[in-house]
Amino acid sequence: MPTTILIVEDEFLIAVEMEEVVRDLGHQSIGIADDMQSAMSKASDEVDVALVDVNLADGATGPLIGEKLAGDFGIEVIFVTANPHQLGKGVHGTLGAVEKPVDLAILREVLDYVMAVRKGENAEPPRRLRVFEN
Repeated sequence: MPTTILIVEDEFLIAVEMEEVVRDLGHQSIGIADDMQSAMSKASDEVDVALVDVNLADGATGPLIGEKLAGDFGIEVIFVTANPHQLGKGVHGTLGAVEKPVDLAILREVLDYVMAVRKGENAEPPRRLRVFEN
């Protein structure tokens, strides 16, 4: 069964490219959201992972979206952002952050790590992933 991934990104070309990479890696995209409302409307217990930007169409709502996705739906959240400093020491319930740009190899490593964590395995995080301590 493929991993289901929600992409929360307001820059259309970046979002479409991420969706293509997710599919190329054998995962299933459940869609793209560009703000709080669209992210919450696509969220469900069926989603395994969310890749969330910090600054979205409705402002810097990414951290709140990530916290809600993790807390309300049990989704593993990774922030993919050009502004990781905006996350401070981390966001409660989320796994970590990777700085843009993110290429195929990095995204593969991050998703492999996230799925290992989800399965309860003791995995080593990728070098480019800043893991939150929460």
